Amino acid sequence: MKHFRIFITVFLLSILSNGAVPLWAENNNRRTPVVKVVEQAGPAVVNINTEEAVPAMRNPFRDSRNPFFDQFFKQLIPRLNNNRRSLGSGVIIHPDGYILTNEHVVAKATRIKVTLIDKREFDAHLVGADIKSDLAIIKIDSKEGLPHVALGQSGDLMTGETVIAIGNPFGLQHTVTTGIISALHRSIKGDKNRVYRDFIQLDASINPGNSGGPLLNINGSLIGINTAIFQQAEGIGFAIPINKAKRIVDDLIRYGKVRRGWLGVSVQDMTRDMLRFFHLDRVRGVVVVRVMNGSPGAKAGLKQGDVILSLENNEISDKSDYSERISTYPVGNTMRLKILRDGAERSASLKVSFLPVEQVAEYTRIWLGLNVSAIEKSLSRRYRLTTDQGVVVTGVTPSSAGGKIGIQPGDVIRQVNQARIKNEQDFKTAMVEAAGRDSVLLLVQRGQNGYYVTLEP
Repeated sequence: MKHFRIFITVFLLSILSNGAVPLWAENNNRRTPVVKVVEQAGPAVVNINTEEAVPAMRNPFRDSRNPFFDQFFKQLIPRLNNNRRSLGSGVIIHPDGYILTNEHVVAKATRIKVTLIDKREFDAHLVGADIKSDLAIIKIDSKEGLPHVALGQSGDLMTGETVIAIGNPFGLQHTVTTGIISALHRSIKGDKNRVYRDFIQLDASINPGNSGGPLLNINGSLIGINTAIFQQAEGIGFAIPINKAKRIVDDLIRYGKVRRGWLGVSVQDMTRDMLRFFHLDRVRGVVVVRVMNGSPGAKAGLKQGDVILSLENNEISDKSDYSERISTYPVGNTMRLKILRDGAERSASLKVSFLPVEQVAEYTRIWLGLNVSAIEKSLSRRYRLTTDQGVVVTGVTPSSAGGKIGIQPGDVIRQVNQARIKNEQDFKTAMVEAAGRDSVLLLVQRGQNGYYVTLEP
């Protein structure tokens, strides 16, 4: 035994004297924090393949732009479906199989297939999606255990800190990219002029296929969801902060949609020309221009001319920032406000709620300047309507949001924020969802023609 110990000692000394490093020591040197994060979180990253059925109609007169021919051939010849395929990423956030990804990755998908790093494949179904935040939850079912990453914290992010993105750019599965946080609280403009706020900016490209994948810090915490919503960018990328996603994820899993809050307060941006009248030294906050009777804002004592400076100690920069914070605040919770009235700062609190269904007509009239009604035979004859789907506009206030955009009596509202409107109840439900947002997208039909308009209450 003694001779054996001497032999081991001599052997180790000879290795050290020759400059050789044991294999275990060499591996430990190579196992950097980034490698450890990838080993830890990588198995929870999934590849998402989607199929979308795209209708195609054979119309020999398709270039005539005549709605009669479109309708004629739609009835005469059945539509053909072309399957459009797309790729994306996602991250499993719960062992039950809930996967967080981007809304645009799974939007309109007729089939969703998920592939794990161990090559297991699953059919997934959509649990809920939110176009405003570009987030969605899908789910897979497995009898075996599923790797997952818990939601982290993005409230203490630092510009310059190392981050790791994992995804499937261009279908190249489980590609790892490292970089740093270049900036915080970025606002970018996506498709259809949609503005996304409070994004994390990276110095790493987020390419098609990376969308929906996790952004991790050096400790392996999930701090964001990567998005390729801004594809014109070269050498930079963006991610949705996980703190912003948490409440949305909770709503999507519980209700299949995001329940957005409402205060019943209409505001406008502060401008430089207005500063001296409100005793402000710089542009900040929003000015209250209208408070709806019986609303949370009215119950909290807010008045026309108040300046809302902050919500939950977060300074408000403009109207869009105000709307974003209200709409993502948990419904039923009490929110603290700091307001400026007559040159003095005051505190207020109110409970965020939904727009009551019975107040939809009043909201639509006051905020949008529109009187609407169910499509009845008498109204259909009066306005010579060509459809019984939707709600018909019966009155427009000239100086209102609806009047300024050109909506007229007899126009039919077919969609609200891309939700189809078949009847008056659909309209009320959609308006409850739309209340509190900084803008409302309507699809309006006039005669045989349809057009989208954006109204800012």
